[in-house]
Amino acid sequence: MAFFNKKTSEEKAAKPPKPVWREWVDAALFAIVAATLIRTFIFEAYTIPSGSMEGSMLINDYLFVSKLSYGPRVPNTPLAIPLVHNTMPLFGGKSYTDAVQWDYHRMWGFGSVERNDVVVFNFPAGDTAMVDRPADDYYRELREAFGGDREALKGAHQLVYRPVDKKENYIKRCVGIPGDKIEVKDAIVWVNDQPSVRFPHQKKTYKVSGTSLSISQYLIDNDIESVERNYYLLENKQYDEMKAMAGCVVEPAIAPKGQVREISVFPFDTVNFKFNRDNFGPIMIPKGGTSVTLTPQNIALYRRIIANYEHNKLEEKDGKIFINGKESNSYTFKMDYYWMMGDNRDNSLDSRYWGFVPVDHVVGKAWFVWFSYSKDGILKGLRWNRLFRSVHSLEK
Repeated sequence: MAFFNKKTSEEKAAKPPKPVWREWVDAALFAIVAATLIRTFIFEAYTIPSGSMEGSMLINDYLFVSKLSYGPRVPNTPLAIPLVHNTMPLFGGKSYTDAVQWDYHRMWGFGSVERNDVVVFNFPAGDTAMVDRPADDYYRELREAFGGDREALKGAHQLVYRPVDKKENYIKRCVGIPGDKIEVKDAIVWVNDQPSVRFPHQKKTYKVSGTSLSISQYLIDNDIESVERNYYLLENKQYDEMKAMAGCVVEPAIAPKGQVREISVFPFDTVNFKFNRDNFGPIMIPKGGTSVTLTPQNIALYRRIIANYEHNKLEEKDGKIFINGKESNSYTFKMDYYWMMGDNRDNSLDSRYWGFVPVDHVVGKAWFVWFSYSKDGILKGLRWNRLFRSVHSLEK
């Protein structure tokens, strides 16, 4: 008795061929599945949407983000339209359903986030987003424009609530890793009481004065952006060059220590924390497994970690702190956290404005630029010198 019957050549020939449309459908399905697996577990394309990382990364830099560098995440939201992040193209609306939610799990990777890595991550404060302004900070809008009135904001904007992996993607430089002490002193970042790495293309606002024609010509030749009269956004490299010019005086625009000008600087407690963008901290970055003493004076630093990122019930009553119904004067962190900042220090909404980045929000490491072009300025057009360059080489 034969267990396997081989088809004869006549039987094979008798089988009708697939119609052309079926071949196209099969090819399309294969391509979608393959692209989804690559995008989820190996690398993903990303476009720089804003100037927060200038001049290391520029608007309209198209780059690949490596998922393998830190280990790819298993999706929290598995039921979603393939190859779409969170919003349906053309028609709008959510591209996913959160009916099924998986816990955070990260697969094996080549390493972990290190200081000064350029990292893509899900925007921590993006759990609530305004449909008409999805990339903006809902909580910042609530504080600054609506004075904390949630109902008024809800009446002005349609809101959408997003799981971790469907929050907007941001790109910044990691300046602090779990356990680090972070402080900004006169616009210089200090990590563990040492000044951080000074990259040539990082930007800061400076007042430039002097009567030499070479100063004006330098500003024009380098297409340097003017903030207001006599104030310019200079890269560190440009600052060094202008400072060396005869008759040129270059002074950084710095908010003095203790001067609170922005109500939205983290941790949003101007009584206990007199922070601003140029003089911030010191604070410690939480590390999983370590504990911190909680007081009414420092709880502002940890509210969002305890309640939002690590999913506890947090209450504050009569100067006492209750976690999951029990009075607590300490808390042990479940996850690692990071401190992310933009290289364009005066034009970056970063950790100074929304706090710590949990490890489960980390998407991947910025890898290399494969395409880049400029729409504006004297350098308008294709940026040939940036094509197929690694992020590491572009930041030098």
